[in-house]
Amino acid sequence: MFYPRKIYSDLLAHAQTPVVTVITGMRRTGKTTLVTQLLLDIPIKNSLNIDLQRPDNRELFHQKNYEAIRESFIAQGLVPDKPMVVVLDEIQLVKDSPSAIKYLTDHYGIKFIVTGSSSFYLKNLFSESLSGRKKIFELFPLDFREFLTFKGIPFAKADWEDGQFNNLEYNRLASYYEEYVRFGGFPQVVLAKSEAEKRDFLLDIMSSYVNIDIRSLADFSDERNLYALAKLLAGRVGSRVEYSKISSLMGLSRPTITNYISFFEKTYLINTVPVYTRIIDREIVKSRKLYFCDTGLANTLAEISGGAQFENTLFNQLTRMGQVQYYALKTGHEIDFVLDSRLAIEAKETPIEEDLTHLIRMAEIAGIQSLRLVGRHQSPKFNKYAWAGSIV
Repeated sequence: MFYPRKIYSDLLAHAQTPVVTVITGMRRTGKTTLVTQLLLDIPIKNSLNIDLQRPDNRELFHQKNYEAIRESFIAQGLVPDKPMVVVLDEIQLVKDSPSAIKYLTDHYGIKFIVTGSSSFYLKNLFSESLSGRKKIFELFPLDFREFLTFKGIPFAKADWEDGQFNNLEYNRLASYYEEYVRFGGFPQVVLAKSEAEKRDFLLDIMSSYVNIDIRSLADFSDERNLYALAKLLAGRVGSRVEYSKISSLMGLSRPTITNYISFFEKTYLINTVPVYTRIIDREIVKSRKLYFCDTGLANTLAEISGGAQFENTLFNQLTRMGQVQYYALKTGHEIDFVLDSRLAIEAKETPIEEDLTHLIRMAEIAGIQSLRLVGRHQSPKFNKYAWAGSIV
């Protein structure tokens, strides 16, 4: 069964243009499923799906004779005198492919749909050879609305930025949101029937990331160091990235740690979030905060507090909506998130009146007029906040 993703309508429209359609995102986010559905829904049925994890398919793109590549497409079943659609899965495994794609697009009008798991490779290596000839779509783990869709649960679009705590929606959906916080939004994990299955799938996703993405995309000598670093970072979700301290704990040089963390970010495992700044001398301007792409994945790597799990989940909900930063003073006082430089957001598991008072004061210092307290649980005597499950 195909479960619609928010991105799908835009993908379907673009897949019917002559421009190269690029779908990127971390492994197991559903890229292959989307492509399979695209081939069913687009009018052109003269199509070919090539898996570049197969060595023989990779060899095809190593040759310099691009005409021979087209002949290979025809030999595999494409009709030469009709419009062609070619899917290339795991494009990052063939770094010579962009020039061949450009040639075949320009000379024969072949429509390419390509997928890959490295934002750095797809955004940068394609930038010159396919400049103006591609559009990149990024696919992430499910947001909470998509999570509910996969579960077959109806949702109500709410204006979470205004109003009070919604008791009815909380009572109806709280158990689902708790599952979302605990196990995250990888489609395979969401659809798993038992908690044991969910944990096994998450472990398998991390194993695939280490054994496939790291080996194929990076020139690192010891994968064990990267796995150990990933575990260390998972335990620091919501904290500032302190390269010197991490370097000391890992027994690795600071440049090595910097390279590893950069690789994690470019392959979608983590995000680092900048500070929202206006008054430079009163704010910390260099430190970035760390979040994982999926809270379930982070939970498989480290024991994370409930507050950190919630903050990481809320970050991933907000980052689908716009640019996310955080605000911090040298005194240590912070605003958890600033959305699109206009909305100050504080995450609290069970909000109280004092949390709202603090947020109002911090938003005034930051010069941000709009603010919102967001909670995970129902507060006994306080309702001037939004429930995080209403952010769909």
